[in-house]
Amino acid sequence: MDNRFYKPTAAMPCRRHEPMRLAPIALAAAFLAPLLAPCEVAAQADDFAPLRLSRGLSPAPRGDAAKALPIVLRARELRGQGGLETVAEGDVEFRRGGAVIRADLLQYNHADDLAVARGRVRISRDGSVYRGPELQLHVQRFEGFFLKPEFDFARTAAGGSADRIDFIDSSRLRATNALYTSCPRDGSGDPAWLLTTRSVRFDTEANEGIAEGAVLRFMGVPILALPRLSFPISDARKSGWLPPSVNLDNRSGFELALPYYWNIAPQRDATITPKASTRRGFGVETEFRYLEPQFEGSLTLDLLPSDLVARRSRHALSLQHQGRLGSLGAAFDGARYALRGARVSDDDWWKDFPRSTSPTTLTPRLLPLVADLERPLAWGGAQGLLYARMQRWQVLQSSIAGELITPLPYERSPQLGLRGKFAHAGIEVELETEVNRFTVADGLASATRPSGWRAHMLAALSRPWRQPGWWVTPRLSFNAAAYDLDQNVFDLQRRRLQRVIPSASLDAGLEFERQTQAFGRTLRQTLEPRLLYVSTAYRRQSEYLAFDSAAKDFSFSSIFSENAFSGVDRVSDGSRLTAGVTSRLVDETSGAELLRLGLVQRYLFGDQRNTPLDAQTRRFSDLLLLGSTNVLPGWTLDASLQYNAEVNRPVRSILSARYSPGPYRTVGGTYRLARDASDPLGGIQSEQLELGWQWPVGRIVGAIEPGARESGRSAGTSASTSARGSACGGQLYGVGRINYSLRDSRITDSILGLEFDAGCWIGRVVAERLSTGRSEATTRLLLQLELVGLSRLGSNPLRVLKDNIPGYRLLRDDSDEPKRTSIYD
Repeated sequence: MDNRFYKPTAAMPCRRHEPMRLAPIALAAAFLAPLLAPCEVAAQADDFAPLRLSRGLSPAPRGDAAKALPIVLRARELRGQGGLETVAEGDVEFRRGGAVIRADLLQYNHADDLAVARGRVRISRDGSVYRGPELQLHVQRFEGFFLKPEFDFARTAAGGSADRIDFIDSSRLRATNALYTSCPRDGSGDPAWLLTTRSVRFDTEANEGIAEGAVLRFMGVPILALPRLSFPISDARKSGWLPPSVNLDNRSGFELALPYYWNIAPQRDATITPKASTRRGFGVETEFRYLEPQFEGSLTLDLLPSDLVARRSRHALSLQHQGRLGSLGAAFDGARYALRGARVSDDDWWKDFPRSTSPTTLTPRLLPLVADLERPLAWGGAQGLLYARMQRWQVLQSSIAGELITPLPYERSPQLGLRGKFAHAGIEVELETEVNRFTVADGLASATRPSGWRAHMLAALSRPWRQPGWWVTPRLSFNAAAYDLDQNVFDLQRRRLQRVIPSASLDAGLEFERQTQAFGRTLRQTLEPRLLYVSTAYRRQSEYLAFDSAAKDFSFSSIFSENAFSGVDRVSDGSRLTAGVTSRLVDETSGAELLRLGLVQRYLFGDQRNTPLDAQTRRFSDLLLLGSTNVLPGWTLDASLQYNAEVNRPVRSILSARYSPGPYRTVGGTYRLARDASDPLGGIQSEQLELGWQWPVGRIVGAIEPGARESGRSAGTSASTSARGSACGGQLYGVGRINYSLRDSRITDSILGLEFDAGCWIGRVVAERLSTGRSEATTRLLLQLELVGLSRLGSNPLRVLKDNIPGYRLLRDDSDEPKRTSIYD
């Protein structure tokens, strides 16, 4: 969990996160908006229209520059004593720098630079507005007081009131008995949420604010109360307690976490999160982050000293580190290194805490430990890379035999290599050479899973020609490898072997295009045929000797590759021709692609013996078809199909459709089918249906559309207007994603939730179910209350929704959120 805000500094760049944010301390940003001169905020048009056409002013000068600023004063009646005092009555408007004061009556003492305003007083400064009965202000020093003011801040589209605000100087103020909310304050009822403080003080130079007696109420119920809070009042980081987080799932029960943020130094920080679970007991999660001139990274430790369910100590550790070695001398110029890894205490960790290692690995049951060192090279016109790597795995096995991970992945310890590319007179040369030591992850090597050393060299020579409308690339290459194994390979009965496999290819294509009219638009239509001929010599290769090789997915991209396998150990042989054609429709005005159609097929001139499956004797491969379009307004359609003529049916297909008629309205579905390629009858291997949506499902009187708040603000509306909605009105949205296995007749993963947007607050309830086996799943409930213009409280489901629902959009954009800060007692 990450609850911190990072301010850009020379040592640490800005980093955005998706944390839950602190509620009461956004009041700091509210009160200080008029004092933060470097942060320019659009002011309301009616403040400046009588004098200037511009809708905003530059930040007010400070220090000596402010002394030379002129005073602009106008009213229905002006009177005074020359150079001593001026009295203005009736629609008074007083301007100096970025400050605008309006009132029924204003007295200005020239000697003291004191403005005393009474009767419907209104002061605007840096986009913030104060209104009240009486103001006394030393204008240049910005020192004085405002009695019974109400205030609105453009930065947060929120406001409130106080008994008194004392402006100590241009960087400090104190408010007494202050109220703050983004909900309507038109007298129609109590705001849905309200923050009250007995006293709050701000000091921009010290970057500190202190609030006493802070209470946050929601629907009239106090939900957070603290006697004293100290907090940063700018985007700078500050040590302190962050908002509590709650989680609820079927494996750990109810969990409460209270993170503490420690701002160690400008380039180092840490978060320490004590937590308590009703089922697991007490634990702590710590994260240490650093960003130095030559290196950066993070270290996370999740510790359960005594898991009440497992009855043992458990932990998870993850590390990410990277850096440069240029400071060691000229020989290391441009050299980089990295270390990335994750380790857990037991095989069941990924089931109990399925998201704890997600930043480090995409596969929760294969935890990597990877070390990299690389040094770019340049010599003449050649570019290269010298590298050394090590890779190990922790495999989290299941206690259920049918869910075991087999075969286990190979580890590399070490991997040493050199890669380079050279081009001259149109001829391109590519070279890669490596030495690897491969071991099986569990250490149990055998004749079918041998361990050992491998040295290989891949080289290619090509001469591409490209002109408008056509291109041709002939290419010669070879794959050479030598092995020194620890065991005899099962089908070869020897440990040392070597082979060299030459290959030749010719890749060519044409590009035709023409203008046309369709769908009421001027379009450009293309026709792009392509041919790839490959001839590769046959060399005997063991199917058990595949350290880093695997069959490539049969798709539009892989069918135009020279090898049907990834890696080095397996090379597909034979003479084959791949032919395909693609046609596109492109909008001439916007450049947007409206339609794409394509088909491709491969022809074998002879039998192919080194294949991902059995020896390939079919002359024609499966036919691949591709189509996508967004011609229909709001619709996006995609389809890909792999058709097998022998069984006269598709063996793989993906069909998807998404309808998005407007913001916050999207619904889509995807159908996936895969048949067993080794089954002559084409039995179904997997068949899955995926549905995802974000859609309004109900509306209550007083509801607003998401984005109305933003558009209202840009038009200069007050933060207290009805554009923020009502405490009792709002829009209800349904959100979710369901993955359903048609083959197994069961739901695999699912997310179901509701979002209620009341304008000034948003409530979210999201339930997530993740499969951790054929008969096991982890289910958790995420609850969040977002007080617009203030904070988010509770669990954070936004990352889950954005990652899993295509087209999902936040009801409030991140750019519209207040800064995140930390607090302490």
